[in-house]
Amino acid sequence: MQTRQDVDVKILTADRDRRNLAYIDDVLKTGRINENTANYLRRLYTDGMSRYRDVFHILGKCFGAPKAAVTEYNPATDSVVEKNIKIADINPLSCYLVNHRLDADPMRNQFFTMGTGHRVDLSVSSIVTVIVAAQKDVARAVDKITGKYYRFFVEDVVETVQDIITNAYDEKYAAKIVNKIQKVFSEKYITEAAVEVLNLIDKNDKDLSVKLVRALDKIKKPHAHLNDVWRVKCLFDLIPQARTFIERLCDMMPERILSVRDKFYDIDNPRNYRDSKVIVNIGTSDSVIPMEIICQVRTFFEFERKTHDYYALVRTKPDSENLETEARLSEFMENGVQQYNLMICKCLDDLFDRVGWNILYSQSGDVSILEGFPRECKLYYPPDILETISNKLIAAVKNEVFHIPDSTSKLDKKQQIEIFRFMARFILVSALPYNKSGWRVPGDGVAVRLFNFVMNEVYRFYNTKRHYLG
Repeated sequence: MQTRQDVDVKILTADRDRRNLAYIDDVLKTGRINENTANYLRRLYTDGMSRYRDVFHILGKCFGAPKAAVTEYNPATDSVVEKNIKIADINPLSCYLVNHRLDADPMRNQFFTMGTGHRVDLSVSSIVTVIVAAQKDVARAVDKITGKYYRFFVEDVVETVQDIITNAYDEKYAAKIVNKIQKVFSEKYITEAAVEVLNLIDKNDKDLSVKLVRALDKIKKPHAHLNDVWRVKCLFDLIPQARTFIERLCDMMPERILSVRDKFYDIDNPRNYRDSKVIVNIGTSDSVIPMEIICQVRTFFEFERKTHDYYALVRTKPDSENLETEARLSEFMENGVQQYNLMICKCLDDLFDRVGWNILYSQSGDVSILEGFPRECKLYYPPDILETISNKLIAAVKNEVFHIPDSTSKLDKKQQIEIFRFMARFILVSALPYNKSGWRVPGDGVAVRLFNFVMNEVYRFYNTKRHYLG
């Protein structure tokens, strides 16, 4: 039986659907978008209630039932709204916060400290905090499509045409055509690039036309970049938890995965932003509706949420005016990297005694409780950096640069190498690489020295790669 509130939610959502579709029709009439883009937007903004249910359906398949009540969430203040939420109340006009548990967590119960009275305090939790965003404002979506996404599209068109015509003729003729393209594409919104470009070429060259059409048809249309009308953010304690979730998601519903982007190790983006992103289809194979799942670690999120005002400022200015702002953002986010790595180093210190004991324990033929931890991950550093660190670690242990100082029984070199390689592997799957050199975890314990050694090698690898690429 429907309640008055159920009916009100449906009425409000249906009214939002009508206003969204009316807005799309209006911007189409003005020529700000074309019919292709309008049809894509109509698909994403039709029947918002059903689409939002699909979002929660995917979350349920990934995580199972929530571990606590669903609560309304205010993204402006990053706070939970004290209000009881029933399933019937959930609608795409509001944001929600849901706590799930990652059952496949490879780190579960590995990090804890013993308090007084044998009280166990978990340092790392298997709980995943999921922030479910409201439906993206349609005006903002159109701004993105006709703004930066259209700019990306035109830049790709110009670069493609310039390369092909320069190879076929010369740079002078290519520059002439590029100038025409930039003028025409700035006067109106165009997505059928091949048709427009061929109209601008004054040479009757069939081979050139074929090459241009093939290349231009492969360029992603501006509206195809819009993947975040429906979106959620998952907050994990550690990177391996996020990657376990992503791999599990890909294994569970491979036919729904549209793309996966892992940027936890990305030190080249101007804002020094670190996350992973999965785009999932919550529609059908014939009618794709993308849903964006952003995976982030909590420590980094605490820094990232303080930069929203900066992002709002950056969006209002051209790229050339944002260099100083982005430099400040990068510096601020590097502090987030350092704070997160301090936690990883503390986890490393907690592990040392138990790892040593379990490696000795497993020699009797029993299986160590740390078997398979940390689990191998497909989203990982390149093999050459792993080999380099492993070889240097072996040499350092043999020369007693690294050794276990307080073992309960004497460990030979082979046993110590096994322990240090194990711990280095944990650092590599868990820590964030630095954007710049010079920062080290303070202290002089064996865990701190090993952590700084491994992260210095990681930075050296990326810095060498940067110089090699110019």
